[in-house]
Amino acid sequence: MIKNWDNNANMSIFEHLEELRQRIFSALAIFIIITIACFLYNKNISWLLQQPANGIKFLQLAPGEYFFASIKIAIYLGFLISSPFTIYQLILFILPGLTKKEASFLIPVLISSILLFFAGTLFGYKILIPAALKFFITYGEDIIEPIWSFEQYFNFILLLLFSTGIAFQLPIIQIILGITNTLSSSQMLKYWKYTIFLSTILGAVLTPSTDPLTQIFMSLAITGLYLVGILVLKSMNR
Repeated sequence: MIKNWDNNANMSIFEHLEELRQRIFSALAIFIIITIACFLYNKNISWLLQQPANGIKFLQLAPGEYFFASIKIAIYLGFLISSPFTIYQLILFILPGLTKKEASFLIPVLISSILLFFAGTLFGYKILIPAALKFFITYGEDIIEPIWSFEQYFNFILLLLFSTGIAFQLPIIQIILGITNTLSSSQMLKYWKYTIFLSTILGAVLTPSTDPLTQIFMSLAITGLYLVGILVLKSMNR
């Protein structure tokens, strides 16, 4: 049984390792359960993933392609959905070893990071992916009929969602830099011109598609997140 906070201070190294093992086991169990559930409801999930590409025909270009793509989808969603619980287990493990000041900083940062990652994936699903697919579908539609491989389509979706979720961590990085006195909000605001330039480059790097519309949306999102990070730091007098 996992020890409570008061007993953690007197725990031996072996008891800490046992607690860590149990927390890893709990996180792994939740991940496996969610992954299996996602695999069982794979048809519904596949239908949701295909919605941004409404009207496109998908083909299975190799034996078992859809089956293996279904496994990848289940594993990815299992990891994504179970990540808050995994981070929660991590917090419970390291919390007794932190000071109140460290805990008051670390816990909000971790929770904010999770929320921003999910916000990034939602932004990618609702805005970036439809914009990118619309460009690819309409480009040359009078010459060729778009018929796509489901696995390659999913890889495209996965990369775009993941890269958008990572890009939405920018305010967290800014807050860490501000609290550690590496950069102040005033200094960050001073470099806003360079930020626009860098956001354009990041928009091109993080988006797997080459269409300008998707890159513009990503660049605007990064710039907006940068300004949000500055506002948060100013509210903290950093």
